[in-house]
Amino acid sequence: MADKLAVDGGTPVRTTPFPGRRPYTEREEELVLEAIRSQNLFGKNGNFVPQLEEKYAAFMGSGYAQTCTSGTAAVHLALGAVNPDPGDEIITAPITDPGSVMPILQQNAVPIFADVDPITLNMTPESIEERITDRTRAIILVHLFGRGCEVDKVAEIAKRHGVTLIEDCAQAHATKYKGKYLGTYGDIGCFSFQQSKHMTTGDGGITITDDKDTYWRLRLFADKGWDYRYMGERDHAFLAPNYRMNELTGAVAVAQLEKVRDVVERRIHLGRVLTERIADAPGITALPLSDDYEVSWWNYIFHITGHDPDEFAAALRAEGVSVGVRYIQDPIYMRGDFLVRKVTYGKTQCPFSCPATSREYEYGPELVPDAVKGLKTVAVMGLHEHMGEDDIVDMAAAICKVADGLSA
Repeated sequence: MADKLAVDGGTPVRTTPFPGRRPYTEREEELVLEAIRSQNLFGKNGNFVPQLEEKYAAFMGSGYAQTCTSGTAAVHLALGAVNPDPGDEIITAPITDPGSVMPILQQNAVPIFADVDPITLNMTPESIEERITDRTRAIILVHLFGRGCEVDKVAEIAKRHGVTLIEDCAQAHATKYKGKYLGTYGDIGCFSFQQSKHMTTGDGGITITDDKDTYWRLRLFADKGWDYRYMGERDHAFLAPNYRMNELTGAVAVAQLEKVRDVVERRIHLGRVLTERIADAPGITALPLSDDYEVSWWNYIFHITGHDPDEFAAALRAEGVSVGVRYIQDPIYMRGDFLVRKVTYGKTQCPFSCPATSREYEYGPELVPDAVKGLKTVAVMGLHEHMGEDDIVDMAAAICKVADGLSA
């Protein structure tokens, strides 16, 4: 007989708070103080920003790295390097942050949304290839929740069709697929240092590439089309924003880089323990584990496939475990006026209504049925490196208790 659920008056599995994440230590304090004492916080001629770019490229096994101010800026840098014509199409994910979409519109290109696997929520190679047209210039492949897409297959598709592959690794720092870091399969890898990420500076970002010409486009696009150290006179090569990273951010990032792989390995371990413990819970579907995939769990996800998600979540919270359901609720193009009503540049609706656009674009749930399906059942919980295995045991026990109780 199942234990009485806490929501029905039973004893909760967990009665004490879970530990909070503590990403910053004395090492970050030490390097930030060093940056302040240098009396120069301008990254372009500082110590820590150039150091970070060199060390990050070496860590990832890439030829070059270019810093910027956020993960969104990193994606924008990548598209600036691609340099699409107005009305060109960029394929991206329907389950993502707006930061994977808005840079497309900022370059006057049109976002095209591929469908996903309904369990991993990652873009599928088959759906991506179906979306490619003669206007496709790039694919932004979003690796969600610390689990990679089948990026090797997508890289082959991109090469076959002659389009640029950009990897959005905001949720998948220092994470390997088939023994190789995500972000190094495509032409450009993009990373976020936002507060919730595996490697954090509060905000910030970085891009990597192996191609020298691409690197110079990235570098110039990050600083108004100009690099004073190499271009001499103030000669701006092309239209570009200012996404320069400062020395305080660079100092924190250098300290974070020293331990990011340890952070990732700890999350991989804890996530595996949790996944194995809930594998037989009735009405629950966990992400599949495979030797090909490291899963570094930006957050932990599973699917409530045999119960009402809201009822399950309420019962789980009563057991002392925080959980959210449906993640972003709907595909990203249904969550804001910038795509729902095409509110972009004034009243023009560009790039959707510009002469350079090849066809009309309408966005609805029927475009990505598997994304809609996955969002209806997905549950999201916090999991981080400062949790202990006893915390994971409690999370698993609560999930199994609720699953058993609602199945009785």
